[in-house]
Amino acid sequence: MTSEIEGELRKRMTETEDRHEQIVPSSEVDSDDDRVPEQTLEHRTKHTPHGTDQQPSFLHTILSPLPPRWRNWVIRGIFTWLMIGLFCFIIFVGPLALMFTTLLVQVWCFKEIINIGYSVYRMHGLPWFRSLSWWFLITSNYFFYGESLVADYFSVIFSKSDIMRWLIAYHRFTSFFMYIVGFVWFVLSLKKKYYMRQFSLFAWTHVALLIVVTQSYLIIINIFHGMIWFIVPVSMIVINDVMAYMFGFFFGKTPLIQLSPKKTWEGFIGGGISTVFMGMMLSYLMCQYPFFVCPVEFSESEDSFNYTCDPSPIFRPQEYSLPETLANFSALLGWKKTVTMYPFVLHSVALSVFSSVIGPFGGFFASGFKRAFKIKDFGDVIPGHGGMMDRFDCQYLMATFVNVYIMTFISETSPQKLLQKVYMLKPEQQLQLYNMLQDSLIARGILQP
Repeated sequence: MTSEIEGELRKRMTETEDRHEQIVPSSEVDSDDDRVPEQTLEHRTKHTPHGTDQQPSFLHTILSPLPPRWRNWVIRGIFTWLMIGLFCFIIFVGPLALMFTTLLVQVWCFKEIINIGYSVYRMHGLPWFRSLSWWFLITSNYFFYGESLVADYFSVIFSKSDIMRWLIAYHRFTSFFMYIVGFVWFVLSLKKKYYMRQFSLFAWTHVALLIVVTQSYLIIINIFHGMIWFIVPVSMIVINDVMAYMFGFFFGKTPLIQLSPKKTWEGFIGGGISTVFMGMMLSYLMCQYPFFVCPVEFSESEDSFNYTCDPSPIFRPQEYSLPETLANFSALLGWKKTVTMYPFVLHSVALSVFSSVIGPFGGFFASGFKRAFKIKDFGDVIPGHGGMMDRFDCQYLMATFVNVYIMTFISETSPQKLLQKVYMLKPEQQLQLYNMLQDSLIARGILQP
């Protein structure tokens, strides 16, 4: 009996030693701290600022007699109208002010997303990672804006400088080299026991760049086609958000989606219908002003940006025949069988349908993101509302659709844009192109010899 017990003990000791030999020393693997229970996420992000709870001291003093719920409602309303007023002022200043504002919003949104990543992965003690994130932001902005915007829209200005001509000519190589510098920098910054966290934040940074930088670039491209392509879509998102809230508040009973329990089908449908009609009215009004519909182009003769033009056909009134049934009914009432409207008003219907049906999913995506990481807001820059990302989550999705819509159904090659390319050629190349074009026009009988 004793020999059997001793044999069993020796067997167990042997198995234990075998298991220890198969285990890699803890110093050679990543820390298990990455697999922290989900309930600790709230502790990690508890220091993330929440704008909906932010109350400026002077307003808090003035509104102190009100209950907290009404106090927050008043603060939210005040800053809503302040944002609308600021937006109108920026529009009044002009397209360049809108572009500059878009860049500022982009940087702030990126900052908010990256700060949440630092809080979740507790990376504050690791070297260089914050600097790396901003380096990749600079690199991506240089790539997008340096080639398309500078070469296509500002080439007349920058072609006068030899240094700028060189930068434009070697732009893609410079952009690639900048990214390689960041990539090597990241690899050299890797620390033992933190590999998983660092690679997670590396991916986090690139997703943030995809969401923020790409979309802001498309917004600016849309502005160059005319401010109406920026103002109308942005206004549609705001209208849909407000009207969905109103219909949901008064008539909402049926929940729409679990990510946002307060959203209802009644608000979703009511907001969508309101957006279509109000978007058409706004589009009709703006089509009457060249300041909103003219593309943003640089005039070499005036050495400044030109905001006047001969409007595109989609911004000129066109006469459309009514369907036969409506035409007969209109004739019975003594009305015309045709209707005159701006073609852009019809295009605005497609924009409003997208902003009503798909646009809210940008907000749902942001809601899911915040719930996943146990946070209420992305930041606290706007009291009563949250961070910049809380206000622009739907706008970025809308910007992509508008750009795709313009390139698919609206955009056409303009002589002004081709001329911008010509200005980037050397003088002898410009002269060669001129002679070739002249010979071709003479051969086709368009010009006299």
